[in-house]
Amino acid sequence: MREMTIRNGQAEVVLSVSNVKKKIKNKEIIKGISFDVYAGEIFGFLGPNGSGKTTTIRMLVDLIAPTEGSITICGYDVHKNHNQALQYVGCIVENPELYAYLSGWENLEHFARMLPGVSDKRIAEVVNIVGMDERIHDKVKTYSLGMRQRLGIAQALLNSPKLLILDEPTNGLDPQGIKEMREFIQQLAKTGLSLFVSSHLLSEIQQMCDRVAIITSGEVIKVGKVEELMDEAASRVIWRVTPVDKALQLMREQGEVQVLDVMASSSDLEEVHSQAALHEIVTQLNSELIPSLTRQLVQSGVELYGVETKSPTLEDLFLSLTEGKRIG
Repeated sequence: MREMTIRNGQAEVVLSVSNVKKKIKNKEIIKGISFDVYAGEIFGFLGPNGSGKTTTIRMLVDLIAPTEGSITICGYDVHKNHNQALQYVGCIVENPELYAYLSGWENLEHFARMLPGVSDKRIAEVVNIVGMDERIHDKVKTYSLGMRQRLGIAQALLNSPKLLILDEPTNGLDPQGIKEMREFIQQLAKTGLSLFVSSHLLSEIQQMCDRVAIITSGEVIKVGKVEELMDEAASRVIWRVTPVDKALQLMREQGEVQVLDVMASSSDLEEVHSQAALHEIVTQLNSELIPSLTRQLVQSGVELYGVETKSPTLEDLFLSLTEGKRIG
């Protein structure tokens, strides 16, 4: 966990979303969401398609106004004090808008002219921050997708924001590009910048973010530190047993054991549906229950060929909270 900026004994709040609702054509799209983003942290925003992520981001930068509630950035209401609030924000929603026929430097010069007080020195600084010194004078049309993403981030950093909002920053990148982008985002946070990262890549959020908000059907159903949320998710335990019916009966009698899946482990296709065949039972339970359940299975005449514990992931937590709805 990165160190947060502390003022008067409390973490400095850069972005505050309080009971925000949004109705479109009498349909409530966002249903009273609330969360804070602190200085120097990477805050993940997770949800399946249609959950309200993009609508929320558009409200954060005042592209659309909330029906109810408030959004403040560095203490300024985004809708009521638009200019004061957005001077602290850099944002890339979806793909960065760049001019392919211009060089990277010329693109930054063009956007700098729209901002007060951005000098060539500041342009050079952001080029250095995103690590594009060697290619900045090449045409953007020669850039890889990862380089275009970095140039877009450089553009968003021109006005020295305190909050950087990134919508799917690793979208379309290859595995190496994703790794580089993740490391780059973590480096930005070390400078004290706050990052709000919307993504459907659960594994990336798990590796990258300090805290996360999970949104589904327009409601934020969980906000917390990634490691704390992981602690709430029970481990998955895979049992290789025979006969499967007796094992399942005993497990289902246990109130704290949830059976998630049953798979035939035999390679003999004729035995797949046989109760005598070796089966794998996927369960979710507290790992402290494994010894006692193992004893009960053996005492009941179940042959146990193996027990494998799989540590919980953010995806496990997400699926349990959203009743199986998947990201993507």
